[in-house]
Amino acid sequence: MNLFDDLPADVCRRNVPLAPLTWFGLGGSAEYLIEPRTEEELAAVVRRCRENGVAVKLLGFGANVLVRDEGVQGVIVRLTAEAFTNTNYDGARVTAGAGVDLAKLVRNTVRRGLAGLETLAGIPGTVGGGIRMNCGGKYGEIGRAVHSVRVVSADGELYHREHDDLAFGYRRCDLGGDWVTSAEFRLRQIDPQDLVRRFREIWMFKQNTQPPIGTNCAGCIFRNPAGRPAGMLIEQAGLKGTRLGGAYVSDRHANFILADRGSKAADVIALIKLVANKVEERFGLQLEPEVEIW
Repeated sequence: MNLFDDLPADVCRRNVPLAPLTWFGLGGSAEYLIEPRTEEELAAVVRRCRENGVAVKLLGFGANVLVRDEGVQGVIVRLTAEAFTNTNYDGARVTAGAGVDLAKLVRNTVRRGLAGLETLAGIPGTVGGGIRMNCGGKYGEIGRAVHSVRVVSADGELYHREHDDLAFGYRRCDLGGDWVTSAEFRLRQIDPQDLVRRFREIWMFKQNTQPPIGTNCAGCIFRNPAGRPAGMLIEQAGLKGTRLGGAYVSDRHANFILADRGSKAADVIALIKLVANKVEERFGLQLEPEVEIW
């Protein structure tokens, strides 16, 4: 008997290709892909997986994920239903579901003159994924604007967590085994024209220094070690343009690895290892991947 036979076919599917659901466009299939309709249904799925020893992962827009060629065993959850994709504006308080498109949320808050998220211009993904990794860059991080989050725990319980409890840090947030289902942001009302101008400056900087949006990549591959830009270290190690199979280091920004159509996830993984080894040999620093490899 299928563990999820009681779920409708439009909620639970088997052997679903994951490549089209990630920015890299690589990798195999999910044993189960579940798109719950409500928080309660999500919590029930999480409890069932825990009780039956089934691995479960959460996939947003796949902007920071590389799926191995053999695929993923267990359950992949996507929060695509209306319950997770709504946004509510109440003055400078904004509540957004975990499945909300982060880039669209940033643009919408900027147009309304709500400051606090404009520093995330050009960063893809969902609200939930952005909070989990405290996405951001030289201009700021999402954690600064988060007031509280609603989560489902690894035990399938629903509750709220406040900003101070989340201990935001560089590319991290102390969620543990919790998954964000929605978040409340506290922003600041300012002149929309000034905010749009600031947003465009950040956007243009990223457009001029990073690979074009739409290329097969997943943003920065490595975290910055000890405050030193990983891209600079990779470039100084002479690795720009380095290729393995269908994967290659970007000529524009060395902390981006791109993949040709038809290449393998194994090519990217091998190149990640090669770059990390070369940088350690040259500088004695270990590069830690920022991209999640499933």
